[in-house]
Amino acid sequence: MAMDKARIKIGVVSDVVCPWCYIGKRRVEKAMELSSDRFHFDLEYFPFELNPHMPEEGTDYREYLCRKFGSESKFEELTGHVNRIAAREGLNFNMDLQKTSPNTRNAHRVIMIAREEGKQMEVVEALFRAYFTEGVDLSKIQNLVDISVRAGLDGSKIEDLLNSNTGKLEIEMAEKELHDLGITAVPLFIIDDKFGISGAQSVETFTKAFEEVGVVSGQV
Repeated sequence: MAMDKARIKIGVVSDVVCPWCYIGKRRVEKAMELSSDRFHFDLEYFPFELNPHMPEEGTDYREYLCRKFGSESKFEELTGHVNRIAAREGLNFNMDLQKTSPNTRNAHRVIMIAREEGKQMEVVEALFRAYFTEGVDLSKIQNLVDISVRAGLDGSKIEDLLNSNTGKLEIEMAEKELHDLGITAVPLFIIDDKFGISGAQSVETFTKAFEEVGVVSGQV
């Protein structure tokens, strides 16, 4: 009789405007696929805002990052580097299409509701793709509604959510809790509440962590 596969929980702390979070997402997904003969995986996304003080309407994407990185040449250098890394993971970054660095709290509220609806993975992927590949302005409520609908959520429910204060306090509390735990950078992958993997590490790093968790828990 075949043995039941062990179950591993993965908590992902990320922001939808973080390129390394999207790259890390692809790498952990590849690791999960490679390990799927031995493990079942349960993923859950937790909110992190790279810039919680960003104006609600966002700001000019290029100007903001040129200031952040110190110069236009540094912005071009770093953007080119991350685009090349993303392409190796099968991701097509079209950041020349993106005009707005958004405040991401509304996006995190959508992700929170998507978890309740069993659509969190679809919504997270759709938000990443919209921002990095399609150049969508995530500061606009209608755009978030459209993305949510394509990912399988009820558009009117998302519109009502975003035109209310529902979930704002929960997002703030979740972020404070993570900050109090010392989490100040993303992506962070918390494997079965036992191991933390910081950054967009290699596929091999993730598969090795899965094996270690299995050994520690006596599941393999």
